[in-house]
Amino acid sequence: MKKFPNAMVIILVAIAVAWVMTFLISQGTYEREVDSITGITSVVADSYELNEAPHLSAFDVLLAVPKGIAGRADLIVLIFILGGCFYLIEQTGTLNQGLNQVIVLLKGKESLALVVISLFFISGGMTINLYEEIIAMTPVLLIFGRNIGYNNAAIVMSSMGSAVVGAAFSPFNPFAVIIAQKEASLELLSGYEFRLIVMIIAALAWILFVLYYANKNRTERTQQELQVEQLTGRNKLILGLLVLTLGGVAYGLIAMDWGFNEMSACFFLLALVSGLIARFGFNKTTEVYVDGIKEMVYAAMIIGLANSITIVLKEGGIIDSIIYGLFEPLKLVPPSVSAVLMMFSHSLLHIPVASNSGQAILTMPILSPLSDLIGLSRQTTVLAYQYGGAMMDMVAPTAGPMMAIIALAKIKYVDWLKIVAKPFILMFIIAIAAILISIQIGYN
Repeated sequence: MKKFPNAMVIILVAIAVAWVMTFLISQGTYEREVDSITGITSVVADSYELNEAPHLSAFDVLLAVPKGIAGRADLIVLIFILGGCFYLIEQTGTLNQGLNQVIVLLKGKESLALVVISLFFISGGMTINLYEEIIAMTPVLLIFGRNIGYNNAAIVMSSMGSAVVGAAFSPFNPFAVIIAQKEASLELLSGYEFRLIVMIIAALAWILFVLYYANKNRTERTQQELQVEQLTGRNKLILGLLVLTLGGVAYGLIAMDWGFNEMSACFFLLALVSGLIARFGFNKTTEVYVDGIKEMVYAAMIIGLANSITIVLKEGGIIDSIIYGLFEPLKLVPPSVSAVLMMFSHSLLHIPVASNSGQAILTMPILSPLSDLIGLSRQTTVLAYQYGGAMMDMVAPTAGPMMAIIALAKIKYVDWLKIVAKPFILMFIIAIAAILISIQIGYN
């Protein structure tokens, strides 16, 4: 049997396919304008025009690879720094001791542990669009899962999968809902009550499926006794600093408009302090830290390569043509059908445009006036974007963090698709129902 391609091969093939598409799809562009106050670039509605430009050469496509990696430099730096930080803390014995303590507390309550993990990541996705950061947490989560008898897929579903569900159905995701509402000229966080009800339903359905899958696929490790070590005073201090850092970063993201660089600085300091508390000394601390960075190289490459796909489509002049082709025909169908088709169009668009905020900025200025013409409320239009685009972070081959996480978990992409197919479809059914209900109740 031939081995299924790994994540890097899949993305390299996707880059090649994107290049071929630049020859098959007509080139065209929308006009754009920059807000002098916020600096945000928006698309001017009804400004699409066909144009002609030189096609990308093979060398241009090769150049897209380093450009893609450089374009996600701040995220890649965060992945390296987070990876080094958690690896160093793991080497102090803090995480193993802490996990063992949790395992003892949850002995016989493994399902409760999975619910707690799922709720934590749903909350993270809902509030701060937690996604890329999960890459560095994955090795520790996998250790925890094996120790309580759950396979890697169950842990990835309860962590990354839960975060995606939280982000997709969030009433106030700053990188999706708030940006989309701003671009649609809606009051920020308006209509949150309806979104919150739908999110609770989706979260409950997701957690129930995760429990069903996890308990159906238990591993033999549940029968093994663990050697439990008590947390030392030094390791308690390291855990306390870790919790304090996580809380500080969450506050910074929400209240102080922090980005990846500020997060990186906090976790870099945490790593150095943790190494010194553990009495590693400066030499060993930095050596262990670099070893942790090495563990994250593959994940970082996946992130950069995934960004290269979008660069090829942009430089090939067909991103705007794809948007035009997906959404312009929606004028020809009834509002309810248009809204559902709009959601699926966003799902397709999320493959080449793998950024939630980027997708909102690209599409909302176009879809907002379109929704007015076809009798669809702008709130429902935002729902269609939110549900259709964000959920694709769980399955799109261009979703670099997802590909990196399943690579770390040693799950083949095709196997991952089989595992999440049913709950993924269930989430879309809930989303479709929510969109249709929003039309019936006049959701504004």
